[in-house]
This record gives sequence, structure tokens and C-alpha cells, in this order.
Amino acid sequence: MENKVYEIIKEAELLREAAQYKEGLKLVRKAALLSRKSHDLQGLIDSTVASADIYRMIGDFDHAVENYEEALEACEAMGDVMTAADSMVGMGLSLRAMGLWKEAVRFIRAAQKTYTKEEDKKGTAFSLWAEAGAWRVAGDIQKAIETFDQARELFTSLRFKPGRAYALCGLGGTHRIAGKFKESLKYYKEANKLFTGLNDTFGIAYSHCGIGNANRMLGDFAKAIEHFSDATRLYAEIGDIVSYSYTLWSLATLHSVQGELELAREYTDKAMKNFRKTKDPRGIIYCNLTLAQVEFLAGKKAKAVRLATAALESAEGHQFKLERCHCRTMLSLMTGERKPSCYKGLGVSLDFRELPLNIP
Repeated sequence: MENKVYEIIKEAELLREAAQYKEGLKLVRKAALLSRKSHDLQGLIDSTVASADIYRMIGDFDHAVENYEEALEACEAMGDVMTAADSMVGMGLSLRAMGLWKEAVRFIRAAQKTYTKEEDKKGTAFSLWAEAGAWRVAGDIQKAIETFDQARELFTSLRFKPGRAYALCGLGGTHRIAGKFKESLKYYKEANKLFTGLNDTFGIAYSHCGIGNANRMLGDFAKAIEHFSDATRLYAEIGDIVSYSYTLWSLATLHSVQGELELAREYTDKAMKNFRKTKDPRGIIYCNLTLAQVEFLAGKKAKAVRLATAALESAEGHQFKLERCHCRTMLSLMTGERKPSCYKGLGVSLDFRELPLNIP
């Protein structure tokens, strides 16, 4: 029975790596059922972690957190420190996606201690990559860049190409929001080349979205749309609702900057629906900002100010420094008040003078 459980989990892992999430989830549920029947606690731990990983990938963060918690309790009973560390990183990634970046850092750093103690360099590199993403969500851009760089160096020394490619994507994203668009494009292109060689569908889609965003910020809208099309096609193929929604938002922002308000509204509405489903506060903030400027450009100032104010309240509540700055900047341009100089304090080279904002 034990061998059967691990065969199923292994098959599910291959499906997850191939981004076939629904099929993978069916298998790990089957493995969990068999483990319960045979009182195989280790099998139950491994199938629960595998379930949590897939729930996280499809944007069902509530179920992901629930499963990671269950796995952590079982790991404690079994004294399985390494699986506990993996679960803590997964928990951190889920909490990060829910906007709970402080809690995410706490879990990820706890895992990091275990990896360092056990001399698991790949685990350490993975946890550094996860931590860097949490700093990016917090709006601590320089810390995010430094930590992504540490992860990239460690993955490179281990000759682990997938890890290096994901670290490059992280660097691409943080350089973009820091206002360094050419550097962002360089990192994403390098990642795309690696992902293509690895035949990693999710990674290819992720890097295409990044290349699209870098081109959007550099003003090459035609090239941006081309890469966004590649990303949306692949995301739809693998059923990744989270990343797909951020690509929809990017398209919405691009169209709002071009004055194509109906298209902008259409893409934002689709993205917003998904962000509400996945309970992603940052996604909702960005959608409210794009809708705010669409309404402002359509001559509905009061509605625009209401939307931007709602976004600001959420950004302040979640302590998202960068998003708070975007909100304050947009509101100042809408109301004619003095523009805040908050970007400089975050180490971000952005200086918006008028609406619409091409938010990175």
C-alpha cells in the first residue's frame, strides 16, 4: 500500500510540474485517502503537502493554508523537520499571495533556519526566493532585489536552472517596479530563454508576461501586446488564474494609457472578478486604480476619487508601501493637491506628472 501511495504522489508531482493541476489534485486526494485507510502517517503528510502545493498554484489559498497547517501538525508528530520546512515555505507563499507579507516572512525565515542547519542549499535558495517576493509585496524594493540576487547566486552555484530562472523573473519584476525598465527586460529575456530550454510552460508564460510589462513601460505597446497574448494563451492552457489575472490587469493598464477606455474596463472587470475569487488584496488595489483612472478619463471625477480612495485605504491597511504611493500619487493628480514624493523614499525611480498613470 505504501509503495502505491508514493507512486500516485510521484505521478501527481509530474502532472503538477507539467501544470496539469486538476489531474494532479485528483491523484493526491486519492493518495491521501489510501494513506488514511492504511494509517500511513508519512504518506498522509506527503499527500497533504502535495495537495497544498497544487491548491496554491491554482490560487485557492484558503485550502492551501488549511492543508499546510494539517501537514505541519503531522510533521511535528513524526519529527519530520525537512517536510515541515517545505510546508512553511509553501505557507509563506500562500500568505504572501493573500497580502499577509509579515506572516509570510515569519514562516519563510523559520524554514530557512532548518535548511541552513541541515545544510540544504537548494532549500535555502528556494526560501530566499520566497522571502524576496514577500519584501516585494511589502514595497521594500531594495531588500527584495538584494534577496532575489542572493537566491540567484545560490541557484547558479548549484547549477539548478529552474531556480535560477525564477530568481531572474523576480529580479525582472522588482527592477520594473523600481523604474529600471531596461534591466527588467534583460532579466526576463534571460529567464525566458532558460524556461524555453527547460520546457517549463508556467515559466515561459510568466516570463512572457514580464517581457510584455517591460515593453509596456518602455512604450513599445505593440510588442507588449504580443508577449501578453503568448502569456494569456499559456496561462489559460494550464488554468493559472492568479498569474493570468495580473496579465489581464497589465493589458487593462496598457489600454487605459492609450485612451481605449472600454477595452481597459473590460480587462479590469475580468481581472477584478478573479482577484476577488482568490482574495488577493494587491490585485484588487491595482484594479481599483485602473478603474479610477478610466472613470477620471471618462469625466467621472467623483467616482474616480472614490475608487482611488478605496484602493488607498486597502494599501494602508495591508501596509503595502509601493501601492500606497501609487494611490496617493493618483489622488493628488485627480484633485490638484500637492504631489507626494514617496517614490524616492522607496528607492523607486518613478515620477508621474499627469493621468493616465502607466503603473509598472
